[in-house]
Amino acid sequence: MPVSSSTMVKETGYYDILGVKPSATSDELKKAYRKLALKYHPDKNPSEGERFKAISQAYEVLADEKKRQIYDEGGEQAIKEGGSGGGGFHSPMDIFDMFFGGGGGMRKERERRGKNVVHQLQVTLEELYNGATRKLSLQKNVICDKCDGRGGKKGAVETCPNCRGSGMQIRVQQLGPGFVQQIQSMCDECRGQGERINPRDRCKQCSGKKVVRTKKILEVHIDKGMTDDQRITFSGEGDQEPGLEPGDIIIVLDEREHSTFKRDGDDLIMHLDIELVEALCGFQRAITTLDQRSLVITCIPGEVIKHGVIKCILNEGMPHYRNPFEKGRLIVQFLVKFPERLSPAVAGQLEALLPPRPELPLPEDAEMVALADVDPKQESRRHHQAHSSAYDEDEGMHHGRGGGPVQCQTH
Repeated sequence: MPVSSSTMVKETGYYDILGVKPSATSDELKKAYRKLALKYHPDKNPSEGERFKAISQAYEVLADEKKRQIYDEGGEQAIKEGGSGGGGFHSPMDIFDMFFGGGGGMRKERERRGKNVVHQLQVTLEELYNGATRKLSLQKNVICDKCDGRGGKKGAVETCPNCRGSGMQIRVQQLGPGFVQQIQSMCDECRGQGERINPRDRCKQCSGKKVVRTKKILEVHIDKGMTDDQRITFSGEGDQEPGLEPGDIIIVLDEREHSTFKRDGDDLIMHLDIELVEALCGFQRAITTLDQRSLVITCIPGEVIKHGVIKCILNEGMPHYRNPFEKGRLIVQFLVKFPERLSPAVAGQLEALLPPRPELPLPEDAEMVALADVDPKQESRRHHQAHSSAYDEDEGMHHGRGGGPVQCQTH
C-alpha cells in the first residue's frame, strides 16, 4: 500500500536505506532493492555485510503491506517488538534468493547446488524494442583440472582438528556473574571448510582452494519486448564447487531512461511540444520511432489541439514479448507553447478572429487586485516547511509540549 506523499511517518530510516521516499510504490521499492542488493552483495563486497543485511531488512519490512503500516506508525522499535507478526527477520540471503527467482526450501536447495550468480545488465529502450545480442564477460570459479577438485595430492586432505570438521568454532564470553554467552563464528584454521591440507601437499595451480578463477563470455540474447527487471537464466553456468551441482548465472535487465519515450507496459508515451498557431490552425509533424522509422502525424486546420490533450497511434508501441508482430500504442501528449507576451495591436487582431469573449458582470463593490507570478520551487519549500512545522508540533505534544492537537493547514 503506497503511502500518500502528504502522510507523515514516524521514521524514515528504512526508506533512507533504500534511497526512496515514504510515498514509494511497490515497483519503486523493488527497483531500489534490486540495485542495492546487487551492488552490496557479500560476493561482490565482502566488507559490506552489515549494509547488505540492513538493505534486506528494510526491504522485507517495506515490501509487506502490514509490516510497512506498523513501521510507518511506530518506527523500527514497533517492528523489533514483534508488531510485524513475523518473529524476526529472515536471512538476508533468503530474501535475496526469493527476490531473484528462488522459492521455498531455499536453504536445502543451496546445500545441494552451488550459489547462483546474479548480474545486472543495463539495456537501452532501443535494445528492448528491436532486440539485441550483448556479450558479457564474467569471472567464475571452475573445478581445478590439475587436482580434480581435491585441492592437493590424494590422501592429503584431513579433517580440521580445530573445528572437528564442522567449519565453525564456538567461543564462550563471560557477560557477568553467572551469565555467559556462546558466540559461533567461522573456523579460522580451515576458513569454514571443515578440512585442511598441508601446505607442501597443496595443488600449485589452485593453492589448495580446489577451484580456479576463469573468464567466461556469455552471449545474452535480448528478445523484442523484454522488460525492465526481466531475468535471463543460464542454467548450470554459475560457480563450480566439488560435490555440488553448479548454480545458475542470472542476468537481470536494467532499462535506462530514454530521452523521448517512456514505457508503460506495451505502450510508449511521449510529449510533443507544439506552437499555439499549430494548435489552432493545424500542423504536420514527423516522429522518429525506436527503429528509426518516420511517422507523420497530421492535424487539419480547424481541429483545435488543447494543451495536455492525449492522442494515440495504434500498433506503434512496444512489441509484445514473444509475439513481436503485435505492438502496443504510441501515446502522444501535446503540450502547447504559448507566447510570453503579445502586443496590444496583435491581441486586438486575434480577438477579432477568435470566438467572442463572455460578457460577465462585475459586482459593484468589487476590489481591483493585481496578479503576481508564483515560483513553483518557492511554493514547494513553503509546503515542506508547513509539514515539518506540523510534525514538530505533533512530536512536542507527545512529549508534553503544547496544549492540544495539531491543526493541519489546508491548501
